[in-house]
Amino acid sequence: MKTYAYAAIFEPTEKAGGFVVTFPDVPEAITEGDTMAEAREMASDALGMILLTYLEIGQPLPEATAAGTMITPDAETALKIAVIETFQKANISRSELARRIDKDEKEARRLLDPNVRTKLPLMVSALGAMGQRLIIGLEAA
Repeated sequence: MKTYAYAAIFEPTEKAGGFVVTFPDVPEAITEGDTMAEAREMASDALGMILLTYLEIGQPLPEATAAGTMITPDAETALKIAVIETFQKANISRSELARRIDKDEKEARRLLDPNVRTKLPLMVSALGAMGQRLIIGLEAA
């Protein structure tokens, strides 16, 4: 099962209660928060944005090898990452994806655009059309 969880390092800032967050496996993802809760939220956002950027520029996602506090992008962003990464590995055209999901090519283009929000049913359908299925799990925070 594929997850998009990466280890984060939380370092206290000079301001009491604040944290700088970095990811050893994703060096471009750096953020901070005034509290631990805010730092975790900002880390999730930063991680998702960088992973989508990697895919947008054609760079493969890094392997998660570091240990630490595991952070994931929010669910919607993680699903978008999964759709785009699966499409890139599927070696099919946008036209072929559109045909498989019974949509026009314009819809497939929006589906694969990291900056366009896509509804859950369409992303699940696209994954299925490319031989993958979405599995949802729970983990203690």
